Amino acid sequence: MKRVRIGNGCGFWGDNLDAPVRLAETGRLDYLTLEYLAELTMSILALLRQRDPQAGYARDFPDVLDRLGPVLASHPNLKVVTNAGGMNPHACGAKAKEVLTRHGLTARKVGVVSGDDLLPRLDGLIAAGHTLNHLDTGEPIDAIRSKLVSANAYLGARPIADALKLGASVVVTGRVADASLTVGPLAHEFGWGWGEADADRLAAGTTAGHLIECGAQATGGLWVNADESTRLAEVGYPIAEVAEDGTFTLTKPAGTGGAVNAETVAEQLLYEVEDPARYFTPDVVADFTTPRLAEVGPDAVEIRGCAGLPATDTYKVSVAYRDGYTAAGTLVIAGPHAVHKARLSGQIILDKLRQAGLTFDHAHIEALGAGDSVPGVLPAADPPEVVLRVAVRDARRAAVERFTKEFAPLVTAGFPGTTGYTTGRPPVREVFAYWPALVAKSAVEPRVDLMG
Repeated sequence: MKRVRIGNGCGFWGDNLDAPVRLAETGRLDYLTLEYLAELTMSILALLRQRDPQAGYARDFPDVLDRLGPVLASHPNLKVVTNAGGMNPHACGAKAKEVLTRHGLTARKVGVVSGDDLLPRLDGLIAAGHTLNHLDTGEPIDAIRSKLVSANAYLGARPIADALKLGASVVVTGRVADASLTVGPLAHEFGWGWGEADADRLAAGTTAGHLIECGAQATGGLWVNADESTRLAEVGYPIAEVAEDGTFTLTKPAGTGGAVNAETVAEQLLYEVEDPARYFTPDVVADFTTPRLAEVGPDAVEIRGCAGLPATDTYKVSVAYRDGYTAAGTLVIAGPHAVHKARLSGQIILDKLRQAGLTFDHAHIEALGAGDSVPGVLPAADPPEVVLRVAVRDARRAAVERFTKEFAPLVTAGFPGTTGYTTGRPPVREVFAYWPALVAKSAVEPRVDLMG
């Protein structure tokens, strides 16, 4: 039975820059996927594009593709699929084509998938009855219309498969569902359809894509039993070897660090999942309660029995809007009663601001090291030192900027053992809030363009 090997060398924008190259060199891959986007990433990229019409994509990708040049030259059948296009997939695709040309790979075509950016069409969509109500509250988007930064539908795998069918060796997309980066190549290679007859296979591809989408998180990263023997400094990134019937094996390159076993796979399977029986994607509704995991060799887990239902008639839409300003600062508090002194110090900061006539929409004090990062989970402790963290959020930038100036005074006017003020005043950042919504698929037009 034909099998396709897909490895994911990037789980987010900021992941290890060497991982894609090492995976492509040693993974015996048919496809290398690179997943860069998160909800916050899209709003950042939108602002970058506003400042520069040629920006708005993951800037790491052209550098990674440049380093992949020799590997692609020696592996003529290796293809790359990535959502690095972000808010500007055509500019990213053009840059990718430049890189390929520089390496003499002029015959390699770049496919660009777009159509996910709904912001330019938003008023027309609303006028046509697409209210984009908040998925949790039901509130219509009119309430935040003036604050919007970005609005992107999560496209599916079909336009990726179309780009590959047109002969693309590198496919650059905007916002697509993470798992669709894997489903697209599989549907292309195996000729899977998009209806009920292929729902179980699409669910299997989605399961494989979901397992590898976060990179080393499936191969020992954050594993509950990881220790020094896991060799995370040499962690290998995940590979899904998928058969035409949807059965697949999750593994990693031989000799690399990390671990692939039933635990690491099961942990990642449930990552960011609300209802395991109904994992909604643009391609299928996957049932994550049906897969059966079996360790079939060293760092090899076979997954079979995946099931799914046909996809819904809507796309999820990720909307970001401006929602004020925030800042967070830290100090180290050491010595006897460190936790108590840290909490008092945080309150002193807020009290001084209150004396100056400033209160905040949101304020939070933490004594990190005393269990505050997981309140109620760990028993109360009184360690000899903690990190005081105070954060605020407010609609007024000036108020937040004043907050950032109240940390340094505690170094001489606070409790004994106050130290650690070495990084200057904390920066003030704009808050981008998240607004999830749905839009009818009939209102969205995915597009595929071929460069070269």
